[in-house]
Amino acid sequence: MSRFQNVIVKAPARSYVNGLTSSDLGKPDYEKVAEQHRAYVEALKSCGVEATELPADEQYPDSVFVEDPAVLTPEFVVIANPGAESRNGEKEAIEEALKKFYDKFYYIEAPGYLDGGDVLQADDRFYIGLSERTNEEGARQLKEILEKEGYMADILPLKEFFHLKTGIAYLGNNNMVVAGEFIDHPAFADYNRIVINKEDEYSANCIRVNDHVIIPAGYPETKRKIEEAGYQTIELDMSEVQKQDGGLSCLSLRF
Repeated sequence: MSRFQNVIVKAPARSYVNGLTSSDLGKPDYEKVAEQHRAYVEALKSCGVEATELPADEQYPDSVFVEDPAVLTPEFVVIANPGAESRNGEKEAIEEALKKFYDKFYYIEAPGYLDGGDVLQADDRFYIGLSERTNEEGARQLKEILEKEGYMADILPLKEFFHLKTGIAYLGNNNMVVAGEFIDHPAFADYNRIVINKEDEYSANCIRVNDHVIIPAGYPETKRKIEEAGYQTIELDMSEVQKQDGGLSCLSLRF
């Protein structure tokens, strides 16, 4: 995996507590999510990246989840077309921020829609999940863009997970963290699979940032398995992020 030099993050807005969610974990606490977000940004910086910190946007309660409006490769950006109407406008601020780093942009066009949370890169191959937020047309457009640029891309319909990356993470060196429907999925048969049990499923959404893997706190079994695979871990409390269907990968764009 190439080393990341930059990340883009966005502070949570006060309106975050009224964002979209399918979870029944209760309403998030704004002060607490702001604190958890600050700890997240500090953890990223400790992994050796420069952080571009965008200000909170009250108009978009879910805009702290910067992963969804864009898909990044080292060479170009694909501005996604987020599938939730209340989130679609988030892409403008993200595109603006990315213009400082990239000059090649592609766009997912309606009627295609796509969330970055449904896109996983594993070296030169991408996996694109079909979900409530990513339709076949959006996935097809992304696959076409990626293949034109020399990457491989597979489209996978999701059965259980909200987003593709809810249940899977690529750590480099052919190591794939898998949970739920991905444990025995043929698309991932050739990877060294780090299998996450049902009760620890939330922790499958972890991120490798250079020499560390950042994982949610409270999952000792996941921590053990990832460390046994040869990685150093950083644990972060994600309680208020989890309440809004969010995970570690959702909170940053890493490149």
